[in-house]
Parts: sequence; C-alpha cells; structure tokens
Amino acid sequence: MADTAYTPLKVTRNGLTNVWTSGIIVGTTDFAMKNDGRTIIKCKKSGAGACTVTFKTPAQVRGLDLTDPTGTVPATTGDIDFGPFEPLLFNDAAGVMRFNFSEVTGLTFMGETMG
Repeated sequence: MADTAYTPLKVTRNGLTNVWTSGIIVGTTDFAMKNDGRTIIKCKKSGAGACTVTFKTPAQVRGLDLTDPTGTVPATTGDIDFGPFEPLLFNDAAGVMRFNFSEVTGLTFMGETMG
C-alpha cells in the first residue's frame, strides 16, 4: 500500500486558516505525516456512514507489537479531533506517523501542529 504524504498545518499566534483535505479514496493508501508530539488530526463527516480512523503504531513494548488504536468520526455531523500522538509509540525512525480511514464519503480532514 502506498503512502500519501501529508504536511500538517502550523498553528501560530497569528492564527491559522483551516485547509481541509477531501477526495480521499478508501483502501488505497495510508497518510503519512511528520509528528512532533503536538500534532492533532481534525475530521469532519457529512456522509451517511461513520468512519473509523486507524492510527498505526510501529513501536513494540518488550518485543510485542502494539495494537493500532482507532477512533470514530460519527456519520452526518461528525466533527472530531484526535491526538496528540506520542512520538515513541506512533512515529517511525524518520519521525513520521501513519493513519487511514475506513469510510470516506463526505469526509474531510486536516492535521495541525502547535507552533
């Protein structure tokens, strides 16, 4: 499965204009973005089905793989924020975390990191 690179927006004292990503194709990709431990993912859903977001955990504890945590974006009026994400658990060696979506009809998302 190919990764789609995503760059989180940086929140500053001057403010941030939200830029939502849409047109996501389910099952074809993981999104990969830099994660500094102060990164969050915001999701909105206007479609009729709920969406499960899976956050990949490449880390191991005492040689055991961690279970990838999930979150739910409710159908129709879902407006949910996820994070922050602990780098030791969610990042690979390059400081990148990965996540994907189960159902994308009417789904938009954006990542933010606190400057």
